[in-house]
Amino acid sequence: METRKVQQTGGSTYIISLPKQWADKVGISPGIRVGVQPQPDGKLLICPTIDSKPLRKKTIDITNITGQALERTVIAAYLAGYDIIEFVSPKILAEQKKILRTICYKLIGPEIIEENSNSVLVQDLLNPNDLSIKKAIQRMYLISNSMFCDAIISLKNCDLDLATDIDERDDEVDRLYLVISKQFKSILCGTSFLDTNEASVEEYHDLRMAATPIERIADHSQKIARVVLTMKPKIDTETMSEIEKISLLAKQNSEKTMDALYSSNAKLANQAIENQKEINALIEKFNLEKFNNTTKLSFDNVLALRIVMDSIGRIGDYSTNIAEIAINASIESK
Repeated sequence: METRKVQQTGGSTYIISLPKQWADKVGISPGIRVGVQPQPDGKLLICPTIDSKPLRKKTIDITNITGQALERTVIAAYLAGYDIIEFVSPKILAEQKKILRTICYKLIGPEIIEENSNSVLVQDLLNPNDLSIKKAIQRMYLISNSMFCDAIISLKNCDLDLATDIDERDDEVDRLYLVISKQFKSILCGTSFLDTNEASVEEYHDLRMAATPIERIADHSQKIARVVLTMKPKIDTETMSEIEKISLLAKQNSEKTMDALYSSNAKLANQAIENQKEINALIEKFNLEKFNNTTKLSFDNVLALRIVMDSIGRIGDYSTNIAEIAINASIESK
């Protein structure tokens, strides 16, 4: 490691010289502007390309790649953080173009800007400053939580329209989950600045960790909605009342874990974990009472309710995961 002596100029400004070999390598010349970003650990990050950040481009040959394999390829390139992705082949099939359009629609930022018979050019137009990880996490949870609440309402009323809307809302959660993964990776790889005014790198890490259980909560809310769409169960008032009681407790406990995460409150997080044990006991009691040889429920309703109660329990378990992340965060903050 080279060292530089700190000098003072103008009575109040400290200056150091930059290594010439490094400056020449990255294209720094007199008069150019560089980015300077303080880091949480006290280091200072200098970015030499603040004026004209070069676009990162990736060319991918998609010959004989179709279906889900092509979808996974597009998402992998997106998560890698490339600004421009060119998909090439001697002849790009109509099916491949359809998949590319569909995936770009499901992602935040990528747009097809040029296409012909053997090439499709996709550019990521999202400015990272327009959607921070913290804002994306908040948006993710609001959508997931509303999906869970509405899933129980759709189950109670056998509301197919509401269930369809819940099913479609899961796409928005998935889009946010992927953009969060992309943003965090760009920070780790140094291709994006860390906004220390919003959160430290440790907080970014905790939020990224929380994104996974939040996305799973949305998945299980969608699963309940699909029970309504495919099975159309008719739940008696007494049984539905028990389901509403348990789901309300699960919802309130989930909200408590998010409050604990935002405030790094270990006490609140531990309370939520203990609460979940009581909720799991209620679910087990419900299952023993409803799913036995003396049940009056039809076979279809038993099958539907098993899926519903399993998803409510899973949502509670994923909320517990968020609480554990909050506890870890509280130790780091201390």
